[in-house]
Amino acid sequence: MTGREMDPLPATAVGAAAELEADKEADPQAADLPTPQAVEPQAIVQRAPAPSRMQMPQGNPLLLSHSLQELLARDTVQVELIPEKKGLFLKHVEYEVSSQLFKSSVYRRYNDFVVFQEMLLHKFPYRMVPALPPKRMLGADREFIEARRRALKRFVNLVARHPLFSEDVVLKLFLSFSGSDVQNKLKESAQCVGDEFMNCKLATRAKDFLPADIQAQFAISRELIRNIYNSFHKLRDRAERIASRAIDNAADLLIFGKELSAIGSDTTPLPPLAALNSSTWGSLKQALKGLSVEFALLADKAAQQGKQEENDVVEKLNLFLDLLQSYKDLCERHEKGVLHKHQRALHKYSLMKRQMMSAAVQNREPESVEQLESRIVEQENAIQTMELRNYFSLYCLHQETQLIHVYLPLTSHILHAFVNSQIQGHKEMSKVWNDLRPKLSCLFAGPHSVLTPPRSPPQSPPEDGLYPH
Repeated sequence: MTGREMDPLPATAVGAAAELEADKEADPQAADLPTPQAVEPQAIVQRAPAPSRMQMPQGNPLLLSHSLQELLARDTVQVELIPEKKGLFLKHVEYEVSSQLFKSSVYRRYNDFVVFQEMLLHKFPYRMVPALPPKRMLGADREFIEARRRALKRFVNLVARHPLFSEDVVLKLFLSFSGSDVQNKLKESAQCVGDEFMNCKLATRAKDFLPADIQAQFAISRELIRNIYNSFHKLRDRAERIASRAIDNAADLLIFGKELSAIGSDTTPLPPLAALNSSTWGSLKQALKGLSVEFALLADKAAQQGKQEENDVVEKLNLFLDLLQSYKDLCERHEKGVLHKHQRALHKYSLMKRQMMSAAVQNREPESVEQLESRIVEQENAIQTMELRNYFSLYCLHQETQLIHVYLPLTSHILHAFVNSQIQGHKEMSKVWNDLRPKLSCLFAGPHSVLTPPRSPPQSPPEDGLYPH
């Protein structure tokens, strides 16, 4: 049974509405979403977006022609914390969301992000909609709030750079609407509007553009992206540890310098037995006290390196991991959603056919037989719609897989940032260490107050790796 044997668009609208009603029975939260309306085919064609929105080359609309630079240039969105305090406790957190594209700055709560994501999933169920960070009601410390802010920033930037989402009215409302009730505004924008399948004029012909071995390609791509995700997850963990060590090193250097300063500031008088060395001890204390400045500078350089690696390396790895996770979620929605509904519809259809055969054998009343026939026709339309949706879901999966590969060169950006951070950090700290070294000469006093600074170690260590004392 294929899309060529039917008039697909009216069945599409009816089938989509029937699907949503079934979903509402299974999931009460779905009742808050607008129900797709059955409309005339002409109306669907008129409001259908042009295929060029995904920058498809001439020929097969399945293929995309984006570059990473084009996607990154679509928009850059900043998400900053604006905590509102009432009394002595933090009641809730607001975020200032600023868009370069729309030249806008709006305030948003976490629940606004939740509704925004729900509307994206409603309109684009076959696309990579990123996940949101979890909502933590009690005990949300500053570290959790900052981690969630970073995750929300990654979420909205991935959405703003997606070829379809970036041109949708839902995104524009979220980034630019400054009214007090943005959640209702987002929901209103989705009323009487079906999902992408109902609005794309290529949806019912998606099968014609798919390769014959699409299922095999889908399985291979899924396995490849799963492996990439696992490898990048390990890279991210190591990058986090490297950045964390730099920050810990900064704290240790700062404490080290403070302890040297504490020794140099000690005012405890020398006992008579040490009176002969009073001048040496005084000079030593003065020198130790002065070293704290260099160690504070070293700590600052190490902290800068750690923060830079958090922002330029760890966050970019997290961004790519969020994208890969959204692809994995999309694959699960395809298998557990579209395919499961299709199988359930086929099972229901077979039960109806058996009931029809039983009614014919038992010579039931004509009215009951006609009702059963009508239900069978409706179920056939639903099955046809399910099949069309299945092919359209594979069509979208194929395009989203291409977007994943467009993002792969982000790896070179991440490595470039990591190498530059290490070079710059070690270069700056090396300069401070070299400036510090001449100041150590007064710390080494030999017999009769003759200064004897330590010898520099040889350029290459002995074979046993140990330097002579």
